[in-house]
Amino acid sequence: MKEFNFYNKLKAMGKKNVLFIFGTRPEVIKLAPIIIELKKYPDKYNVIVCNTEQQKELSNQTLSYFNLKADISLNCMRDNQALADIQSRILNSIEHEVFDKYNIDATIVQGDTMTVLCGALVSFYHKTPVFHVEAGLRSYDIFEPFPEEIMRQMTSRVSVLNFAPTSKNKQALLSEGIKESTIFVTGNTVIDALFCLSEETMLSSKKFYEDINIKINNNLVLITVHRRENHGQRLDHILDAIEYLVRKYSDHTFVLPVHPNPNVREKVHSKLENYPNVHLLSPLDYPNLVYLMKNAKLILTDSGGIQEEAPSFGCPTLVMRYETERQEGIDAGVSTLVGADFDKIVKYSEEILDNDKDLTRLKVQNPYGDGNSAKIIAQIIKEFFDNKKAS
Repeated sequence: MKEFNFYNKLKAMGKKNVLFIFGTRPEVIKLAPIIIELKKYPDKYNVIVCNTEQQKELSNQTLSYFNLKADISLNCMRDNQALADIQSRILNSIEHEVFDKYNIDATIVQGDTMTVLCGALVSFYHKTPVFHVEAGLRSYDIFEPFPEEIMRQMTSRVSVLNFAPTSKNKQALLSEGIKESTIFVTGNTVIDALFCLSEETMLSSKKFYEDINIKINNNLVLITVHRRENHGQRLDHILDAIEYLVRKYSDHTFVLPVHPNPNVREKVHSKLENYPNVHLLSPLDYPNLVYLMKNAKLILTDSGGIQEEAPSFGCPTLVMRYETERQEGIDAGVSTLVGADFDKIVKYSEEILDNDKDLTRLKVQNPYGDGNSAKIIAQIIKEFFDNKKAS
């Protein structure tokens, strides 16, 4: 009980014990700017960082880029475990390794993963306030994305502060009966994270690709595919389309960081590993992935974060999903939904790849934020605790 006694002493000194719970790389990227911002005020907050390690290597790799480390690591993942097994393991770990040992004043979660739902539920069971970063994203199809759509809706029900990236997200929450006084439009912290990248970091990423003999030029295509709903036949259709493009555009370089999930990895390698213009890489650290986005002529992805980041670089993005909770990008014309449809993937890709890169750049403002979200969120958190103290 040493941890509990230590944090009780801090609480007695007036500090708030603020718990960040995450488990995947996107969560780290989007929470890191807020962690860094709150750590600027050690007289107000004791920041406790918990990694469930839902994506163990990816999350820890990304933490190190931001010069952060977890105070608590839960190591919750096992090979080929069912969703119910993941949930029960994360719930029990947070309960016994975190809340049994630490006196928590508020829990901050981001997005829609199993870690988010479990962190919110355990906090709710302890009547600890939950602050939800990136609240209000909705597709309103419970199987697209699966199981994330339900997880984020459930998280909204127990959150006392909802940080909505856009006004559309706020309207979604209002339509579900979430109190307006708990909703704040803040922009998305993923843009803050992009602004953390220095020129020195980008030069290091450039050297990374030079060292592994990958040509980064105006004919670069970045591909990421990993979502659970795209496993099975959908992945087959996507890979068929990619193979067609690889053959047709032999003068283009296709880079695909392969997700470690064996259901994805085996199919990707079987289909594409023998083409000389295809580079199948291990999962990339954050700066190296951003470097590809910055230089890509076209992005094919089923990732949520990349949909938000790509507009900052003017890169056309084809979203290989049938529904997206990031409709703002579609409305702004920076993203196009193509699903796992062979004909659509090929058609829209050809419209980009048949032209020079300079002619396909998108000149629009990123609809997801301006890089000040973490400061806005930190101010709202301060006001929350000030008002609670006054009452």
